[in-house]
Amino acid sequence: MMSNDRQHRQVLESRRTFFAKSGIGLGSLAAASFDQPVQTRAGAIDPGNRILEALHPRSAPGRARAKNIIYLFMIGGPSHLDLFDYKPALDRFDGQPMPDSYVDKVRFEQIRDKRPLLMKSPWKFKKCGQTGRHVSEFLPQTQNIIDELAFVRTLSTDESVHPHAELLLLTGHRIAGRPSLGSWVIYGLGTESRDLPGFVVLGNSSPRSKAGIYSNGFLSSVYHGVPFRGRGSPILNLKNPPGVSPEEGRYVVDAVNQLNARHYQQKGDSEIAARMSAYELAFRMQTSAPKLVDLNDEPAHVLKMYGVDPTNPQQPSFARECLLARRLVERGVRFVQVNFGDWDHHGNIEVAFPPMARVMDRPMAALVQDLRQRGLLDDTLVVWGGEFGRTPVAQPQKNTPVGRDHLIEAFTIWMAGGGVQPGAEIGATDELGFAATKDPVHVHDLQATLLHLLGLDHTQLIYHHQGRDFRLTDVYGNVIEGLIA
Repeated sequence: MMSNDRQHRQVLESRRTFFAKSGIGLGSLAAASFDQPVQTRAGAIDPGNRILEALHPRSAPGRARAKNIIYLFMIGGPSHLDLFDYKPALDRFDGQPMPDSYVDKVRFEQIRDKRPLLMKSPWKFKKCGQTGRHVSEFLPQTQNIIDELAFVRTLSTDESVHPHAELLLLTGHRIAGRPSLGSWVIYGLGTESRDLPGFVVLGNSSPRSKAGIYSNGFLSSVYHGVPFRGRGSPILNLKNPPGVSPEEGRYVVDAVNQLNARHYQQKGDSEIAARMSAYELAFRMQTSAPKLVDLNDEPAHVLKMYGVDPTNPQQPSFARECLLARRLVERGVRFVQVNFGDWDHHGNIEVAFPPMARVMDRPMAALVQDLRQRGLLDDTLVVWGGEFGRTPVAQPQKNTPVGRDHLIEAFTIWMAGGGVQPGAEIGATDELGFAATKDPVHVHDLQATLLHLLGLDHTQLIYHHQGRDFRLTDVYGNVIEGLIA
């Protein structure tokens, strides 16, 4: 069994190797900052406790077009065919059996009929912007920013079951236990925020894979995504108990960390150091987190733009979470993941889909506009999409109106800002929307591209664990060059 000291050395060595291979002089600079002792009011904590500097911000080894990512993760797989990918052929062939040529090419999750019936979008589309893209009638605000967006029409995944597809998209592996995208980003770049976590998760929706899509996996727990609640205290048990002053709280944190530092000297376990870092961050967040979620300093026109109810600012909503995402990146948070759903409309799609689309439209359009107006969009990458798309055929449901099944062969995501080319269009699907006919893109390619936009090489961002090197994209992935501005 590997000793704790050896594990700790491997954490440091993996990081030094990455920076040494990726840029002139960056390896020594990163290692030097990583080796500095951490100071508290009680004085220097164990000089060997280098893991506490793991979140120190570092320059990217490559050309960084983006500094931050806001990932709008649509849980359940939204129907791209009813939002962004208009297929006139479905109007013509609505209700007809799926062509024989697709029978052995398309993988359904729940549909058992070999030739299910084609299903047009029940809703109208509008041709928008200079790019002339068709956008759903339920997205009038998004229609106004359509030329800002870069689309991938042919994203594919290997998994048709929600938990595995979520994990593959956001950790690079179908089974829980690997670091998430946000964790890899913080591992590579650290964070510019000292008073908030580098990786924050918003949203009251629960992914099927639970915390697996924002877990640190086998990385140090300092890289774990921190969920923030949409109302009340952002983090439970963050406040001091009644009657305990901030000064007394500071004394307690210093005392606990001194005990932890002594234990760390004896054991050399990097997770003890991570716990010390968590205590320090929690103490600072007693002030910073309540200020973050208090929207009283936001102008009325901004709240209206997002659709935040000014009479009830504590009400949890996608609108509030998109606004909080902007406030987080303003404060230096590196990676913000906003979970929104459920889009899993196997049945009754004509009733369940419209409210979801309407709720999503204004806030996500406002987020892009707000970032642009504040000069933040150039270095903040906004990503929208789910773990897969939905089928061009109807899924019959017993005693329930039809919906759409999972589609993994080709679905739509979009990006804005952060170095992507506005108006870019990657890939095309056949006239019915079953499969890619041009430029197929895998989720590993998406992951490689997101890291590339941050100035990170996905083949060099590695971590040595259990005898071999791991990376987000495993042994796959190519940068989608057509997206890059």
